[in-house]
Order: sequence, then C-alpha cells, then structure tokens
Amino acid sequence: MVISVGFIHLYTGDGEGKSITAFGLALRSIGHGYKVIIVQFMKGRKDIGEYKIKRRLTPNYEIHQFGRKEFIDLKKPEPVDYELARRGLDFAKKALKMKPRLLILDEINLAVSIGLIKLSDVLDLLRDIPESTTIVLTGRNAPRELIERADLVTEMREIKHPWSMGVQARRGIEY
Repeated sequence: MVISVGFIHLYTGDGEGKSITAFGLALRSIGHGYKVIIVQFMKGRKDIGEYKIKRRLTPNYEIHQFGRKEFIDLKKPEPVDYELARRGLDFAKKALKMKPRLLILDEINLAVSIGLIKLSDVLDLLRDIPESTTIVLTGRNAPRELIERADLVTEMREIKHPWSMGVQARRGIEY
C-alpha cells in the first residue's frame, strides 16, 4: 500500500499519558534525526520538562506554547485564551508547511471541545498533510469528527493514580 498523505495520531481520554505518549514519539523521531515541532495549546509554563529540554535537542526539537502560566477555567475561558489558541492554530498552519516529520498539537482536542478553536478550522488544517509528516492530536474530549479523521486513535483510561492518594504532581514525572 502506498501512502500519499501524512498520518494522524490522536490520543484522548480521561487517563494520564496523552501528552507523554506524544513526547515519546518526539524522542523517537529525534533519535532518527527527524525534525519535530510541538505546539502546546493552553500551556504557558516554562518550568516543565518538555519545554526545558529544548536547548539540548535543538535544532531537531521545537516547542511553542500558546497559553498562560495559570490554568484555564475550562467552563469560562477568558478572551486572552481564545486569542492565544487562535495564534497557536495559525502557528501550526505555518509549521505544517515546513514539513516536519512530526507535528504535535498538544491539548488541541480539549481546546476544540471547550470552544477555543473551531472544529472546522482544525479539520481544514488536517486536509493537506505532507506525505512525510505525522500529526499528533492530544487532549481529552476529542470530538467525534477528529476521531473519525485520525488514522490511529488511543483512549487513555485512568484506573489508578497517585493524585487520588494525595500525592502532588512530581517534577520530572507529571511535569
């Protein structure tokens, strides 16, 4: 079978592991000398491991954040959240034209589900993926249309988590 368009991987669900799975793919791609571009929606903290590693993995690893340092109120996003998400999607369109081996759109599923980004705009982005590029969509509450469009879909389901025992997020593990 000959593939004439790029692939789409989608990681969703309420369990942990969506973003970390995407970053595992990034590490694998970089190990083979490929270019990886990551666009993080709703994330703006610079003290997280996947952001801090960029200096060591340059030039094959780029990460760009389009969010505030503070957590977003998912039920009542602020105007700045909409603006940052729009800028992130615009950046993703430009990044796709660079034909990276891997383009990760981290938390885009959630951004669409709460209305920060229009589903139709994301579907437009996914229309012309270069043959050499795989796009990864992460985030809970993935819309049915993105699930149908994706070539690989994995749903993470929480069975047990240290947070339920009162363990705080650990540097190097959860962030």
